[in-house]
Amino acid sequence: MKTIHKPFEEKQSLELAIGTFIISTLLFIPYILSNGNAMVLVIAWPFALAGIIVNTIMFFHLMEKFIHLPQQRKDIGMKILILLSNIPIIFFYYLIVMKS
Repeated sequence: MKTIHKPFEEKQSLELAIGTFIISTLLFIPYILSNGNAMVLVIAWPFALAGIIVNTIMFFHLMEKFIHLPQQRKDIGMKILILLSNIPIIFFYYLIVMKS
């Protein structure tokens, strides 16, 4: 009997990763353009905290699916990598903010 490969159809993780990247970049640009205005950091801090919490929850959700759905590990693994790809970008933003 043939098994039909059904792709993992969760789109929220990709939307979360892209949305987090776009919003963090949109908050980073005014900080740079305003020459390090602390008001931008006051606005961005709640988003950063919420982003960390939501991305962590999504990461654990994907890891649970990765463990329990072995036939879809390739698709789920790609979603995990996309989600984790935000970490170096945000770390780079953090380094720039701390240096200025």
